[in-house]
Amino acid sequence: MKTIAAEVRYAETDDAVALAAIHEAAWRGAYSGMIPHQALGRMIGRRGADWWLKAIRNRAAILVLEFDRRVVGYATLGRNRTDALKVDGEIYELYLQPEYQGLGFGRRLFEAAQSLLKGRGMRGLAVWALADNDNALGFYQAMGGIDVAEGRERFDGRDLGKIAFVWK
Repeated sequence: MKTIAAEVRYAETDDAVALAAIHEAAWRGAYSGMIPHQALGRMIGRRGADWWLKAIRNRAAILVLEFDRRVVGYATLGRNRTDALKVDGEIYELYLQPEYQGLGFGRRLFEAAQSLLKGRGMRGLAVWALADNDNALGFYQAMGGIDVAEGRERFDGRDLGKIAFVWK
């Protein structure tokens, strides 16, 4: 019987095309109908393979989840950007190809990102999610996140709420 393994590792330059594809598919799946169409298209358009290649070369903290030798998810992470949240680390993004969601891969990627931040001496972490993104809210609640703050994001004149989760 063939065993198919999932592995979390740092992104490499060869992952740039896959990262751009995951970003587009996950963002269209999560935000179509929520973020205005043109704004969403612009946001996705800015994050093509060249953007990812530059980020990897600049040593941004990007983890990828590889399943059956295919990159199917990613997380970007670093220092918390919101002083009011009294934690050191932040997961900026955590996305999977839509067909790989709900299979435990998000949990594995989240735990690897959390472990990396802790290993870098950061105590606690934060994650922001749009308030209308029920899948993300449910995921972060299931991961033990505590809803501690609300904020707003503006997309082409549309004001959307966002929620901060923290882990101490």
